[in-house]
Amino acid sequence: MHRARVAVDERSLPAEAPVWQRFRVAARLYEDASHSQCSFYLEPVDGAALRPFRPGQFLTFSMAWPDGSSPEMPDDPILTRCYSLSDRPDPAHYRVTIKRVDAPAGRPDAPGGRASGHFDARVQVGDTLQAKAPAGQFCIDADPAIPVVLIAGGIGLTPLLSMLLWCLNEQPGRQLHLYCGVRDSTVHAFKQPLEQLALAHPEFNLHIVYSRPAPGDAAGLDFRHRGHVDLDLVRTTLPHGRHHFYVCGPAAMMSSLVPALARWGVAPQDIRSEAFGPASLASEGPPVGAHSEPPERFELQFKRSGRTLVWGEHDESLLDFALRHGIAMDSGCRAGSCGSCETRLLSGAVRYAMPPEHDPAPGYCLPCVSRPACALVLQA
Repeated sequence: MHRARVAVDERSLPAEAPVWQRFRVAARLYEDASHSQCSFYLEPVDGAALRPFRPGQFLTFSMAWPDGSSPEMPDDPILTRCYSLSDRPDPAHYRVTIKRVDAPAGRPDAPGGRASGHFDARVQVGDTLQAKAPAGQFCIDADPAIPVVLIAGGIGLTPLLSMLLWCLNEQPGRQLHLYCGVRDSTVHAFKQPLEQLALAHPEFNLHIVYSRPAPGDAAGLDFRHRGHVDLDLVRTTLPHGRHHFYVCGPAAMMSSLVPALARWGVAPQDIRSEAFGPASLASEGPPVGAHSEPPERFELQFKRSGRTLVWGEHDESLLDFALRHGIAMDSGCRAGSCGSCETRLLSGAVRYAMPPEHDPAPGYCLPCVSRPACALVLQA
């Protein structure tokens, strides 16, 4: 995933707050007609105060896989995943909303979506979960004078919903524009709450976009626009002037819309984005690995796995390289934010396209967002 700053004084955070904390599921609620997107309300098991968070941040969950092994790492029973907080800060609970990702047709045992499927099918009210303190830098700016434009694709709505609810509660009168693109009404999460908020707050402008309306979906009632959220739509419906843009959605939307906003003339500091899924949004320009010359070839030793391999196949990251070769390596956000993949670097050096949000300890690296700068020995 990838990301100001609300008026939360970091010095006010309790120093003794644990990095990991156990939560009880107090409630769960489906947010769409197809029951593919479920909200989980979490309360601390020990009754301790919730650690404050900035709207747009996420929780990192660590789960024991039911059959004793995780799909990515058969020898490791722990599965790590990051999910955005979908509500404004509330001292009573955290809320995350998770979309179930079904296995591809004909591949029921495919690993993709097993974590979301685990939440959907197995995590019930009264169960306990372990989560790391909120993290992430994809957060709402607290300046009420600058209008906010929130652009969501599918479940990318979740961090933007947290921003929206915080703004409506803490900064009444701030101009807000939400562009929400989904397929149709059956997968339109938070449909009624968003409509009610738009009616109750004249400063909140809601643009619902359906790409393939279902039979019975009515233009002007269920959705406002047909097609996709793109620059033409934003340009023709947004009032003139400076805005802060926050964009979160699938890679296809991100790779087209974020560069388009920049080409339109939006200043880089006014565009913040986070791609959901297994990879973060790459910067504009040639994709990593798209070289006209042969790639650099480095010998990579994975000490714990007893493997020695040669880097040079244009993988996006060390994590992608390791997983493709069947080497066990934990991961969470895959964007350098949660620190779940932090791995000891026994020798050598790595390079980052951009400084990661999580600062690895000395002698460690984040394989999810790094590539080798020379031959490496990793404790993995």
